[in-house]
Parts: sequence; structure tokens; C-alpha cells
Amino acid sequence: MPEHSSPVAGLDRARETDLLFVNAPLRDYAERPRLNDFTLPVLGMGYLATYAATQGFNVGVLDAEAHGIPIENTIAMVNALAPRWVGLNLLAPTYEMSAEIAAGLNPDIKLMLGGHHAKAMPAQILTDSRMRHCQALVLGEGETRVVELLRDHRRRGDLPGVMWVDPVLRQPVTGGRPGMSHHLAPDIDALPYVDRRYLTQDPRVAEDGLIEANMVGARGCPYDCSFCGAAVSANPDVKIRVRHPDNIIGEMLELRSQYGVTAFRFVDDLFLGARRVIDTMTTAFAAEGIGEWAVWDATGRINILDRASDQSLDALVANGLREVALGIESGSPRVLKYIDKRIHPDMIRSVVRRLTKRGIGVKGYFILGFPGETAAELNDTVQLVHELWELTDNLPGRFRSSVFEFRPYPGTPEWSRLMGTGRFTEQQLLAYDAVDLTGDGVDEAMRQRDEFNFSVGIQFGDVPVHEVRRHLADLARQQHARLIAA
Repeated sequence: MPEHSSPVAGLDRARETDLLFVNAPLRDYAERPRLNDFTLPVLGMGYLATYAATQGFNVGVLDAEAHGIPIENTIAMVNALAPRWVGLNLLAPTYEMSAEIAAGLNPDIKLMLGGHHAKAMPAQILTDSRMRHCQALVLGEGETRVVELLRDHRRRGDLPGVMWVDPVLRQPVTGGRPGMSHHLAPDIDALPYVDRRYLTQDPRVAEDGLIEANMVGARGCPYDCSFCGAAVSANPDVKIRVRHPDNIIGEMLELRSQYGVTAFRFVDDLFLGARRVIDTMTTAFAAEGIGEWAVWDATGRINILDRASDQSLDALVANGLREVALGIESGSPRVLKYIDKRIHPDMIRSVVRRLTKRGIGVKGYFILGFPGETAAELNDTVQLVHELWELTDNLPGRFRSSVFEFRPYPGTPEWSRLMGTGRFTEQQLLAYDAVDLTGDGVDEAMRQRDEFNFSVGIQFGDVPVHEVRRHLADLARQQHARLIAA
């Protein structure tokens, strides 16, 4: 595993710092300490840092969330390093943390911004006085454009999808000239493998003793789930593409050689979300004998797996598939249709049964408190969780649930619906706050949920917020008890 003697990963301290990426903490840990032991690695920043390093730049990543660093300490660390540029990944739940960090930067540090929230609300962000040092807001995939900015920020006018505030007009403007569109969708097979020096806790020794690493096999999602920041309608700039199997297998082999990795998590939306991808990867994995030495987990789509043949599922098992993460979201047929999941409860039960019968674990994600959700529909979701637990109790694979409170994300179809009602302001829908479901922060059952408990505190359906949270806490405790007993 990579060794990090400092929270700033991958930086050569003997050279001038060209760029420091900062992953803002999910809340200010000066107010309440971080509880969870592990957070997913910042693979997007890892890709950006790795590519910039191959072009000769000295780049570091400060993952303030993974290290549980308070805001004030984060600002002090960044200013002490005095990088030429700081890069922030803006997400709706952490925007206030990022804005506070940006406001505290020394004025001679140039700021670049990116991420889902930057794409959804660029003009509002650029005119936020706390972001006054921003020289470039980068919409979408940024590997090549980040490098061009590091070479000379005055090139921003040539770069498509790069925005800034015109110093004369005091209004946001966008760069771009003919012949530069290639910057918007870099060739993902030509990008270098992520240098794990930039990642905290990846690779890591997992709870089962295997050395595990996270990977991305594709970019973009063809689905339009109404609540999701990856929804295709929220990302019209993203060209959906999948890495070549040889490229994916090459990274797996490199990770095994360098770090002893034998367990992999594919965290993108398409690995088991498109039939063509499943067939292509299964064939390639079989030819390379991946299942003989590796296990792997991936996100999947229920409607795609429902149409997969028994032979196809057997082939996935033979080639190392260990667990599938499924966005189930609701047990109500009406809600599933409303959020455009293209599934129904009987399909969910069938897919979970078919997978777990073969020894494949399933992690189901659920959301409570959708707009317009009735008490009966919320109860349908709670009951479905219990059904799936019971359905798989005596099968080789394990079903586990992870349940969240609904929260709106800018740019998504659901955000547009909510704003279209005239009942809410942007300020209300962006008022994210960290929620302690335990009341005292010491409940072991909630330990690994710490980074996911966020809310804007609005009752969107018929069930009051405190009741939604009671169900969340009950299901989390029951799931924890089942894992302990297993």
C-alpha cells in the first residue's frame, strides 16, 4: 500500500507545488469528530493528479475528509504549502465547506473549481464572493484542460467548458474556440492508470483480509434516475464510453504486482449496467483467468440483470464476481415509476434471489422521503428491505441494505421538478446539514454511515422528517446486528 507520512499525498516537497487538490470535509470536524473508519477514495482527483504529473507538474492531494481534518486546519495546511493553484471538487452537500476553504486561501493562490455542483450552478458559484480567487471553473472531465491551465492560465479563453468572471464586465464568461472539443472527452484508454500515491486508504486491507482497490471501468450513465447527479439529462456534455477490457485488466494486473491487490471494486455506473459491457468483460476476464486469483464487486442495473440468462450469471460467478450494488431505492411501484428506475418490486426480488442463490452478495441502496411519497409507500420500502433479508437468509449470498434520506441535487430532474412547484428556493434546497442519527455520536451501528447522513431538513412527502430518520436508524441498527450475527 502507498505510504503517506503526511495528509498531503503524492507531493514532491523538494519542488514548487504547482497544484494542490483539496477534498473538502463533509462537515467541520472541529465541531464533531469523524466517526467512520473508511471513506471512498477520490478517484476523480487521482486521475487529474496522475495525468498532470505525467506532464511534469508537481501535484498533491489533500483529502481532508479521509483524514477528518477541520476546516481551519485545512486552510492553514494549504496556505503553508503556498501552491500556485488549488483545485476544489464541488458537491452540493460539501459546498459550504469548500467555499469556506476558498475564502481562507491566500490571495496569490489561483483557484480552479470542478465537480457536479460546479456543472449544475456555475454562474451562482462564480459570483459567490467566497470564490473570488477562482480563475477557472472546469465543466466536466478535466484531465487535459487542467494541464493547459497549469501551463498558462491565460489559455483558458481557448478551452471549451472553462468559465471565469470577466474582470471588466464582472459577469461569468465561457472559453472555447474551434478545434478544441477533444478536451471535453479525453480518451480514457490513453489516460495513465491512477497513481495510488494520490489516494488515501487505497489500496487497503479490507475487513476480510484481502487487499482491495477501487477502479472505474467507464464514464457516463445512460439512465435518467430523477434524483441522481449522474443522470444523463444532468450531464449532456458527457460522452458515455467504456474502457477496453485489456486496459482494465492491465490496471488490475499492475495493482496485483505493485500492491498485492486481489479484490477490486468497480464504482462506475456501467460495469454491470449494460448487457454489451457484461458480455465483453466476462469474455475478457475468462480469457485472462481473472477468476482464478481475483474477486470483484460492481454496481449493477436491476433491469439489465433481470434479462441476463442463467448462463451469463454463472459466468460472472466463475470470473470472480463477489458482490453487486443495486440501486433499488423504493418498494413502491408508483415511486419507482416516478423516479424513472424502469423496475418493479417483483423484478427486484427475482434479481436478488438469482444472484444470492449463486453466492453473489447484494448490497441494496434505498431512499426514504421521496417527494410525494405517502406513509404507505415508505412502509412498502421498509417492508421490502425485510423481505430481501428473509429471502436470502438461507442462500449462499448475503443481502445487505443501505438506506438514505432523500436530498435534492442541483441539475437533476428532481431538482427541476421541485423548483418548478414554486414552493422552494434554491437556498432552501441547498441548506445541507450533517445529521447525527444517534443523538450522541457513539452508536456503533451508525459508525460507517457517518459520511452519508445529510439532509436539507425539508419534508418532501407525507412522512415527517423525524419519522424518516427513525426508520433510517432502525434499519441501520438491524442491518448492523445481522452483520455481527453472520
